[in-house]
Amino acid sequence: MPRNDHEKWQMDLEEYIREGEPEQSEKSTAWKTAIGLQDVDGLKTSKYLLETAKEHIEGRIDIKTAQKRIQSYYEQRQIRTEIEEGTKEADIVSARITELLGERTFQFSPAEWKTIHKRLFKDIFPHAGEYRTYNITKREWVLNGETVLYASADSISDTLDYDFGQEKQFSYEGLSASDAVKHIAKFSSGIWQIHPFCEGNTRSTAVFIIKYLKTFGFSVNNEIFAENSWYFRNSLVRANYNDLGKGISATTIYLERFFENLLLGYKNELKNRFIHVDYMGQSAIQSATGDASKCNNCTLEELAILKELLKNPSITQKELAGIIGKSERTIKTRTVEMQEKGLIRRENGKRNGRWEVLVNI
Repeated sequence: MPRNDHEKWQMDLEEYIREGEPEQSEKSTAWKTAIGLQDVDGLKTSKYLLETAKEHIEGRIDIKTAQKRIQSYYEQRQIRTEIEEGTKEADIVSARITELLGERTFQFSPAEWKTIHKRLFKDIFPHAGEYRTYNITKREWVLNGETVLYASADSISDTLDYDFGQEKQFSYEGLSASDAVKHIAKFSSGIWQIHPFCEGNTRSTAVFIIKYLKTFGFSVNNEIFAENSWYFRNSLVRANYNDLGKGISATTIYLERFFENLLLGYKNELKNRFIHVDYMGQSAIQSATGDASKCNNCTLEELAILKELLKNPSITQKELAGIIGKSERTIKTRTVEMQEKGLIRRENGKRNGRWEVLVNI
């Protein structure tokens, strides 16, 4: 697809996100994320996919119709150019990611991850939704051609059960946003290192993590995934690689920078060259604190509430509860606590009042 067509579509997409109705904006960010994630496997979408996505965003077709159109497009084409043939996987998987990101259902379990993988890659990979039965290595640019040591095939199920079990027992209650980000980075890198599937691990991991993070009440900024999918993958690689003889240790710091931008609205510079094992610049480990949240001791739940209050100062506690995914009673308790901590205040009473956020985020 010509570069100028892609650029025009990206401009249209940005306009939907900025000025469209809430539903259009949500669909647009889902498509942008889905298409951006194809980059981790060097795949590009077709012009037909972009035209179909636009119809879905505008509400002229639903996501199921969009998927059927894309599937039919490739089934009916008698003569395909090499470029068109190369877009098939990207087009089909992008539409499926968009559907998954638009769903409000999620179960935190290895079975959910398997289901996501199966739904993304059914009829594309022969073993979609099945754990690999052989050991793997992958040469990585960021490691100068070396590989991460992935979990052995015979340990996949047990290792997943252990990691998910540990995460279920972990409590984010009262944890500062900074500490929560560090833990999320550690968990994400841990399950990715298991690499349970033959192909498509990073894309299915990204979808799983986005849906998991939404359970915390966040409107996750999926655009960070869309624009930095390779950075996300390279960060996962560096979080799982050691070569002590060369002074290289596994670190989640790059992944933390990614999640800071994703969840907290930081402006860390996410450059792939920073992650390379040979990179010596200081930018690789510096955080963009100048634009960072000033609410350093806020919990993830409090930050989620603050973001919604900034969007709509007149929002009711009932509406807030629906968006955050918590009970109205919990929201009432949290807002009282946040007023006592000096994070917010209520103006003009209960009925016609407005929320004022007293900290920068």
